[in-house]
Amino acid sequence: MELETDRYATFRRDAQHQVVELQWSAATADMSESDFRRLITRLAQHAEAHPGNNLLVDVRLFAYRAAPDFDTWRDNNIIPRYNGAQVKRMAFLLPSGAAPASPPAPEGDAAFPTGYFDSREKIDAWFGGG
Repeated sequence: MELETDRYATFRRDAQHQVVELQWSAATADMSESDFRRLITRLAQHAEAHPGNNLLVDVRLFAYRAAPDFDTWRDNNIIPRYNGAQVKRMAFLLPSGAAPASPPAPEGDAAFPTGYFDSREKIDAWFGGG
C-alpha cells in the first residue's frame, strides 16, 4: 500500500510482510539537503506509525550526495526514533553487483542489524528469517 509520494521518493507499507519501504527516484539528483533530511524524517515517522516493521530503502536510482554532517545528524535524530519504533531489520537495495560481502550487523547505536543487498529476493529472504 502506498503511504505517500513526491518527486523524490515513494513510501510504501507491506502489512503482510511487515515492511516499510522508501524508494528513491532519479529526481534526487536535484534534491536539497533539506529535502533529503525531511524525507529521512518521514521514514522515521512511518516506522513509528508501524512499530516492529522492517525498513527497506531502495537506493538504486538515488543520485544525491549528503552533507558531510549527515551521518552525525542521522545518528542523533533518526536512529533513536528507529530504535523507539522497534525496527527489526533495515535493508538497503543497491544496484546489481554493488552489495558488499559483509553480513548484516548493527551500525552505531542502532538496536537492529542493517544489511546491504543487490536483489529484492535476498532482502525478502533475510526479512523472512525472523
